[in-house]
Amino acid sequence: MTPLDRDILEAPSGYRSRDVALFLAQLDDQNRRLIRDLDGITPRELAWQPAPGMNTIGMLLAHIAIVEAFWVQIGLVVAPFDCPAVLGIGEDDDGMPLADAGTPPAALAGKDASFYLGLLERARAHTKKQTAGLEEADLAQMVRRRRRSGIEEEFNKRWVLYHVLEHEAGHYGQVLLLRHHYRTSSRA
Repeated sequence: MTPLDRDILEAPSGYRSRDVALFLAQLDDQNRRLIRDLDGITPRELAWQPAPGMNTIGMLLAHIAIVEAFWVQIGLVVAPFDCPAVLGIGEDDDGMPLADAGTPPAALAGKDASFYLGLLERARAHTKKQTAGLEEADLAQMVRRRRRSGIEEEFNKRWVLYHVLEHEAGHYGQVLLLRHHYRTSSRA
């Protein structure tokens, strides 16, 4: 008999909003898949840069964690973000965006998978804590903020959850591409 691979998404309990619970289930599933696909990754591979100015897998993982915690804090809690208090690293410690000839940040040098998985875990714990009390009506609330560039933006809280999900999914694809590129370039 052929083994059956089942994928079932269910809303976890403990949330006042079913939409929030479903977004958390999606985020957790995305994260589970990412962690599975990082199995066996070495510090060398995490720090490998295909060319100057390009991201490393470690940079992307740190960035995923920073962005998740940042958007939950500024978009859902609507309060200033203290990255070191939430994640233990600075908001710019992912080194992104890199200059055209940039190299990975010193803050990530020599870090292993457990360091990055810890960042992802702390970001998700922050997300779960901050979203547990949200109600359906909260998701329609509009938030305005001014970016560093001076541009003002407006979004609803439901979009924040979507953005965190699509952001992680996009970078997950980059991580997979970098893993493939690393393996094929190492054979040369």
